[in-house]
Amino acid sequence: MNYTAEILKFKKEKNVLILAHFYQIPEIQELADYVGDSLGLAQKASEANVDMIVFAGVHFMAETAKMLNPDTLVVLPDLEAGCSLADSCPVDKFIEFKKKYPNHLVISYINTTAAIKTLTDIVCTSGNAVQIVESLPKNQKIIFAPDKNLGGYINRITGRNMVLWNGICEVHDILTTEAIIKLKEENPDASVIAHPECNAPVLSLADFIGSTTGMIKFTQLDKNRRYIVATESGIIHQMQKLSPEKEFLIVPSDSTCNCNDCSFMKLNTLEKLYLALKNETPAIKLDIDVIEKAKKPILRMLDISKKLKII
Repeated sequence: MNYTAEILKFKKEKNVLILAHFYQIPEIQELADYVGDSLGLAQKASEANVDMIVFAGVHFMAETAKMLNPDTLVVLPDLEAGCSLADSCPVDKFIEFKKKYPNHLVISYINTTAAIKTLTDIVCTSGNAVQIVESLPKNQKIIFAPDKNLGGYINRITGRNMVLWNGICEVHDILTTEAIIKLKEENPDASVIAHPECNAPVLSLADFIGSTTGMIKFTQLDKNRRYIVATESGIIHQMQKLSPEKEFLIVPSDSTCNCNDCSFMKLNTLEKLYLALKNETPAIKLDIDVIEKAKKPILRMLDISKKLKII
């Protein structure tokens, strides 16, 4: 079966918006109406006026789209496409953690479950986290969850002392300074670019730190022609597409592999995308009270981002 042709046919017939994260396989990225990071995807979802959204990403992203479009059918090609970072913050334990810090405003990374978002004051992404924190008074007490690496990075560059939940993204935290140093020794002319979900020692080696969109834009504008990239390997497709004259080296996750894949992101395939469009399942289901509570901090993020012109 020609999945590409069938997907395009269903997309037109059923008035569908296909959203895809940069970490999806290239074939899915090429079929999507929009490819982006969590901030861009949330912004596109908030503008949607379609009968169905098919989200080629992970569960929390599709949940976010559903919160912003409660009356629209939102489908995730594989419901098992979760997130290690979201999983690292169970709601019952976070409730107890929050009780220890009264009078603290909660900023939660978008990589969280809907339940965590109901306990959040402002949602953020890696693309706007620093600006959102800086938009608050210096004396504002803050809990930042769930990524301790991103939170630590923000604390270091802003001088804040946010209380950090002890969570990580396994795909980014696994990257080591040893792997980067080895690549740098072999490619001394290459610049190191890293996602802020990486641990502090890795970030200390980076020439540029930014969200997936930030890294892509940097490689487009930067004069160098070679890059060591510390994030998930799916980003390379857009980097090569937008800067074909440049070379990108992904930091490996171990000594035997030249890749760094998110197993959850890669659960989505062309066949599953086709079946999701054909059968209009599996659909994201959320209680209306959860939607109403969890949507508020997302809308607050989008409003701050709009005011600060963060895209």
